[in-house]
Amino acid sequence: MAKRKIINIDEKECNGCALCIPNCPEGAIQIIDNKARLISDLFCDGLGACLGHCPQGAISIEEREASAYEEKKVMANIIQQGPNVIKAHLRHLKEHNEMGYLKEAREYLKEKNINISPDEISGHQHAGQECPGSKMMDFRNKESGSAKAKVSINSELSQWPVQLRLVPAQAPYFDGADILICADCVPFAYANFHQDLLQGKILLIGCPKLDDLVLYADKLKQIFKDNNIKSVTYAHMEVPCCFGLLPVIQEALSQAAKKIPLEEITITIKGEKRNVL
Repeated sequence: MAKRKIINIDEKECNGCALCIPNCPEGAIQIIDNKARLISDLFCDGLGACLGHCPQGAISIEEREASAYEEKKVMANIIQQGPNVIKAHLRHLKEHNEMGYLKEAREYLKEKNINISPDEISGHQHAGQECPGSKMMDFRNKESGSAKAKVSINSELSQWPVQLRLVPAQAPYFDGADILICADCVPFAYANFHQDLLQGKILLIGCPKLDDLVLYADKLKQIFKDNNIKSVTYAHMEVPCCFGLLPVIQEALSQAAKKIPLEEITITIKGEKRNVL
């Protein structure tokens, strides 16, 4: 067996709500003894479609020795669950640019005389419905624009780079810092981002849906372990896929053996702020 990304379910945190199951089209998760269980490494692709749907933050992605993911065995399981689950799985692979697996899946469907057209997997979906994270919405205010007074606002950014992948873990500005870990879309959605969230904080940004969460877990663990961090704030969008970085942050804090206050803030698609923790 080789090391690869695969989900990990914290049994102590899991409350058996089963919200993760419809968002795992591969069928890798089942509720057994009132807990979500990974029933087979073979079925888990490690892409984390289930992450943002766990209200307890019990699911994370780890890198460990595991049986290789086998697309054809997954497809044999998926086709028994009907066309909607097949489409969800194909969308999932396409969304994460897993073109090799997508090709294998299509070849398997062709062998079984099951036809799913490319148009049917053009949008990312969750549990048979379009994913809020990629669903097209238009909420422009036709009465706004030139009628609004323009206000000059100073930037509160105090360091560079800001992308979590690029930030040096031993950067001097981490000493005694309050850190804001922010999902990529937040500064665009929240108009008062600089004054309300960023002021006085060191900024780290990343995308919980598209980026490498294993890499982020290692980087955050190193930052927390090697520096005197005063507090951590995680700001993310309200869409389910955006919650995935929270368990990564919590696990990194645990592995760093640091008791650092953690605050969670949710920003709605229309730019409203909700404090969670």
